[in-house]
Amino acid sequence: MQPLITVGIIILIGFIFGEIANKIRLPKVTGYICAGILLNPGLFNIIPQDFVIHTDLVTNIALSFITFSVGGTLFYSHIKRMGKGISYITICEAECAFLIVILGFLLLSPVFIHFPGASWLTTFIPISILVGSLASPTDPTATLAVVHEYKAKGDVTSTIMGVAAFDDALGIINYSFAFTIAGVLILHKNFSVHSSLLQPFIIIFGSIFVGCMFGVVLNWVTMITKKETEGTLIVVIFGFLSLCFGVAKVLGVDALLTTMVMGIVVVNFNPLRAKIFKVLERYTEELIFILFFTLSGMHLKFSVLANFYILVFFFVVLRTIGKFLGVIIGSHISKTSRKIRKYTTGGLIPQGGIVVGLALLIKQNPAFDTIADIIIGIIIGATIIHELIGPISARLSLKKAGDIK
Repeated sequence: MQPLITVGIIILIGFIFGEIANKIRLPKVTGYICAGILLNPGLFNIIPQDFVIHTDLVTNIALSFITFSVGGTLFYSHIKRMGKGISYITICEAECAFLIVILGFLLLSPVFIHFPGASWLTTFIPISILVGSLASPTDPTATLAVVHEYKAKGDVTSTIMGVAAFDDALGIINYSFAFTIAGVLILHKNFSVHSSLLQPFIIIFGSIFVGCMFGVVLNWVTMITKKETEGTLIVVIFGFLSLCFGVAKVLGVDALLTTMVMGIVVVNFNPLRAKIFKVLERYTEELIFILFFTLSGMHLKFSVLANFYILVFFFVVLRTIGKFLGVIIGSHISKTSRKIRKYTTGGLIPQGGIVVGLALLIKQNPAFDTIADIIIGIIIGATIIHELIGPISARLSLKKAGDIK
């Protein structure tokens, strides 16, 4: 099939399914993923398998935009205004979900994962820490849709939206460490201080340095350019994001953390910050999301999902437990109200967006060939469940909290 015909089919089918999902009060991302599953070469032969294999370029461009936007939520004055309550809850719920899923999968993966050559160092520990890192983020769009639809207002609503906006950043940091450590375990069987302890920190700090440099240069360029039209900003941002992501790959640092740091620098130090992120949201976000999440569904391998569906169930349960415990711990530390402690977790169930991209990025590294499909199957399966039950749990929590009148 002609590649442009394939792209046209993906965009239009993704758009239609997104609109259908929106009509039945589900997040559009659920519709995009379902469209990808419908177009999956393992189900029908509408889209050639060769096309799906060679979609890394589109995936990387989409991820650079998404992580840049995540960094754009970390505006210092907003964080300061949120207060210590939301900050403590965010850190605790993100890290508790991370740790509890790791511990759970360390116990469960040897029981349910069996293939030749599987071992603790090369299979069970890498899978556990990678899947655990993908438990931290929350999809704020699903909860935001519920808040807007029912005009929810109150302390629980504010807490949920604040936490959901910032735990993606912690998820990316967790993933960066997990990705590096998992690679060390798979590629280096012998322990060494450099590879096992220093290398992850070198990669993380290298990512922060490169992201800061690109952010500073982007701020300078947008300040000296005489053209400040929206079209000009899109061109400049697209070019810088592509360069930043590509240079990070060449240098061997974490590309996602690099583009996120670039977004942090722009939102905190660029006078045009509001215009830059509004332009991205208005003109590029929906197209990127349609392409990205529809392609994500096309990467799902049904045989893997059928073999490991029980791990999808446990991921959903363990992540929910981690979020619940984290909210309780963070609320106690910051001495927030009983209502926030009791009802915040329900709004943190939705999960999609960035975690699917992080899972697909694992597949791009040949070191993870033996485990990538398992992780993608678990994450996409869990995303569908989270995006179906998430809006329902958010609505119930906000109603019980009294934020929905």
